[in-house]
Amino acid sequence: MSDLLNPTRTAAFEARLKRRYAAERRFRLAGLGAVLFSLAVLVILLFNMAFNGIGGFQRAELAVQVDFSGSGLSLPAGVSGDTAHMRALEAAGLDDLVHESAIRSLGEDGAAQLNPNAWRDVARAISSDPTLLSRQHDFWLPATGKLAAAFAGDGQQQLRPLADQLHAAGKLERRFDAGFLTRSDATDPQQVGIWGALKGSILTMLVTLVLAFPIGVLAALYLEEYAPRNRWTDLIEVSINNLAAVPSIIFGLLGLAVFLTLFPGLRSAPLIGGMTLALMTMPVIVISGRNAIKAVPPSIRDGAMALGASPIQVVFHHVLPLSLPGILTGTIIGMARALGETAPLLMIGMRAFVATPPDGMTDAATVLPVQIYLWSDEIDRGFVERTSAAIIVLLLFLLVMNGIAIYLRNRFEKKW
Repeated sequence: MSDLLNPTRTAAFEARLKRRYAAERRFRLAGLGAVLFSLAVLVILLFNMAFNGIGGFQRAELAVQVDFSGSGLSLPAGVSGDTAHMRALEAAGLDDLVHESAIRSLGEDGAAQLNPNAWRDVARAISSDPTLLSRQHDFWLPATGKLAAAFAGDGQQQLRPLADQLHAAGKLERRFDAGFLTRSDATDPQQVGIWGALKGSILTMLVTLVLAFPIGVLAALYLEEYAPRNRWTDLIEVSINNLAAVPSIIFGLLGLAVFLTLFPGLRSAPLIGGMTLALMTMPVIVISGRNAIKAVPPSIRDGAMALGASPIQVVFHHVLPLSLPGILTGTIIGMARALGETAPLLMIGMRAFVATPPDGMTDAATVLPVQIYLWSDEIDRGFVERTSAAIIVLLLFLLVMNGIAIYLRNRFEKKW
């Protein structure tokens, strides 16, 4: 009966219809499988980074009891700051006091495995709490890299009995290293920190954003709203599209040839690194900005013009606010790419050993990706866990930066 009512639904038609439905089901399953596979890879990556990176936020520390009551140490009057206090305490013999206290607490062999710079942690604690100088206090101080490796079971077999003995006595533990987030680079994995590279990344990204965002947006506005349609405009558009696909190391060569020639004294400075990354980020912002501006309906422009708005008022009061979410999307992509770049910054010298955080845009600095690259190339196995911890910090920094950009994009998003 159904065939009489629908003479076109023949057996061949029904077969083709079933094949089409089957193909659609397979396509949906393939898409779902791709999403699940991507999520699985992401979960494995994050789990692997977290598993390896947790140890990077810890270090092997020795328990040392220091009695300051009879030491005669004191902080000089009228002097403030950790650096000044550290110099005064070093001159007063704090390092000798810490070494003697380590011998009493750990024995000769254990004291020999106390990090030579451990007294600096004691000095920082005294600077934060001067009342320590009137009593005795138990400190957890960093061990040497060799003892830390023996405690972790990574070589140094001759020190393994000592590590087991100190651990059994409660004198050796792996503890959370808060200083990893506040120190800078060092030659000892027990003393390295990420703050110098993190601050360098923040300063470099600020320079990149301040230069790339306004110039990229203005270029997109001009090309889309004001530029005449001729061969020169077409050439500029093709050049911008090609620049967005140029390998990043080419921008590093450009920064090396131009910026370091103009400013030879600013090698490895965040200012030079930011200008180099701004060149790489700008084409992405221009392309996304033009697409966002083009997506604004012509009726918005016509309505504003009909109400008496000038052309520049139409652009800056109506077109730009409506296209800003799309522009910010392109900015997020460009800045995220710039944050993870290493090659262009290596070309301009931002691979220097920087033991102190930069104080400004013109001081020598490094950035997180370069720091991770340098640590991964170290022979000492103690840097492996620190590298994973630095990767976690980089990912968190990227999430925070993108989160702020996404909030601003949603904040300025408007419906029409």
